[in-house]
Amino acid sequence: MESVLKKVEELALLHDRIDPKIVKERNIKLGLRNEDGSGVFAGITSKGQVIGYEKIISGEGGEKLNPIPGKLYYCGYDVEDLVRGKECESRFGFEETVYLLLTGQLPSKEDLKSFSKEIGRRRPLPAEAKKIILNRPKHDDQMCSLHTIVSAMHLFDKDPNSIDIRDVTRQCIDLIAKFPTIIAYNYQKKLMKRNDYKKLIEPDPDLSASENFLYMLSGKAPDRFTAELFDTMLIFHAEHGGGNNSTFSTRCVSSSGANTYMAICAGIGSLSGHLHGGANEAVVKMINDIKRNVEDWESDEEVKSYLAKVLEKKAGDKSGKIYGLGHAVYTLSDPRAVFLEARGEELAKLNGKEKEFSLYRKIAKIAPQLVKDKKGKVVCTNVDFYSGFVYQCMGIPKELFTPIFAMARVSGWSAHRIEEIIQGRIIRPSYVSSLKGMKNYTPLAKR
Repeated sequence: MESVLKKVEELALLHDRIDPKIVKERNIKLGLRNEDGSGVFAGITSKGQVIGYEKIISGEGGEKLNPIPGKLYYCGYDVEDLVRGKECESRFGFEETVYLLLTGQLPSKEDLKSFSKEIGRRRPLPAEAKKIILNRPKHDDQMCSLHTIVSAMHLFDKDPNSIDIRDVTRQCIDLIAKFPTIIAYNYQKKLMKRNDYKKLIEPDPDLSASENFLYMLSGKAPDRFTAELFDTMLIFHAEHGGGNNSTFSTRCVSSSGANTYMAICAGIGSLSGHLHGGANEAVVKMINDIKRNVEDWESDEEVKSYLAKVLEKKAGDKSGKIYGLGHAVYTLSDPRAVFLEARGEELAKLNGKEKEFSLYRKIAKIAPQLVKDKKGKVVCTNVDFYSGFVYQCMGIPKELFTPIFAMARVSGWSAHRIEEIIQGRIIRPSYVSSLKGMKNYTPLAKR
């Protein structure tokens, strides 16, 4: 096997590398990105809109991108207004956000009450699903575990392959309700020395999505501050436009006519990748590395010097990346990160982590300028920079950082799946051949 693997690797590296000349000559949009880094328009959506720059027309008729403070909209509503609104009314807002994404409209008081009740009613898992979770081999990859159980949920659907919009909507709402339960049970299974159904805490239909998940993890009702902040985290992660990798994957699979369970699993698979969903874990590792190697956390010069070494691939994980920095769209600021920085200070005080949070802030101040000086790029801290710190303060284990992302984003995936099915056209981009011509077949005896 080793010789086969070595041969395949050598030939893959030889034949699959991209020739930069072909990319430029054929105007190929690698990664579906334009030359200026902006995304190629591949579809149309009413769900999420991500804004980080504006296009300026130059005197010669050309265009350039002008960085502006980031904005995130759900169905035309500023996500900051959604968060501010629920905070002013001292209530939870994730269910309202889910309703908005699925329908395109904010719910009335009665609509929200009815929808929240339906979500609560659908949280429990069938007994057979619990058996699948508890009787699988020992595992510790929580995203793979989530993928497995979501895929298996088609077994409990009387018409899993229907693409009738009512069935698809029912399936999506059911998965949105059950994701927290699946994630909590998968993690509890990881902690068990032997299977014990009694340790699988039943969801509480009367709690908000935020309160219920935190309760299912610990068996204790969370304090109001923690539950409301976690609710905000769910809102921030619920949607991010049709172009983010996991949502595009969901839309791509949905466009083929695949069922809801396969389409949502595509989103889970995409989010499991370290370039998409695992960034906040990478930030936590990076911060721990800095704490070990920088003697004086309060020294701007020492922190700057070490970050410079990180960029030069001489420190950290030698990747040359400062994790939690930069975004495909946001330039000057990520509105979610701005909120979390403000709220993180309060959370740090409650948990006695003021010094650590000051280090986060120092990096957030120094790193963007360092990247601009060394690489000429305008970057900002993104939501992943602070979210891991927030989850740690809540006592949430790092293995659940990405599954929690999925727990929120499944509402966006669902909204885009429904939209894709209504639009009804299979996604099929073209690829340019890297070969210079056709080849003549040589019989095996003569090779």
